[in-house]
Parts: sequence; structure tokens; C-alpha cells
Amino acid sequence: MSAYEAFQQLDLRVGRITEAEPHIGARKPAYRLRIDFGPLGVKASSAQLTDLYKPEDLIGRQVIAAVNLGSRSIAGFQSEVLVLGLPDEQGRVVLLASERDVPLGGRVY
Repeated sequence: MSAYEAFQQLDLRVGRITEAEPHIGARKPAYRLRIDFGPLGVKASSAQLTDLYKPEDLIGRQVIAAVNLGSRSIAGFQSEVLVLGLPDEQGRVVLLASERDVPLGGRVY
């Protein structure tokens, strides 16, 4: 498989966070998110974003997530998608997002 074919296997989509609350049971501080992916529906994610973001700051934000990696149980919460981020100079997660609003469910390519 070529590198491009491997990239094509990963399904990265844009969604909008509709709910965010502390994930109390998680080992590392995290939020439980509900993300609307338009035609793909609303998916759940556990994301370690507590260093730079408050729950109220996340509501309404568009994010990029991998939607085809399968579900994972994190402290009793089914995380269905992996929200993508980048580390800043202190190692805190900065969300990966588009520069402007785009249609929900749009595929990254």
C-alpha cells in the first residue's frame, strides 16, 4: 500500500461541538464531547482539552476528527471519534480546525 492509499484509509471529517462537560472518571483530565457531523450524525468523544479550553468555550466550535477508528471505552464512556489537535510549546493540546466554517461532515483531503 502506498502512503497516499494509507492516508485515504483515514476518514477525517469536520464536526461542530454541541455539548462539552468534564469527564470526571477519566485518568487524565478530559471532556466528554458530543459532536455533530451533519449527515454522519452526532458522535461522542473523550478529549484531553482541559488545559486551554473551558466547556463553554468549546460549544459551537468546529473541529476535525477521525471518524473511522472504531469506538473506545474511556472510563465507562464510549468515545466514537478521535478529535485532532497539536501540541503547543508547553505540550498542551490546541484543537485542529478549519480556518473558516465549512459544511458539517465534510471530508479532509
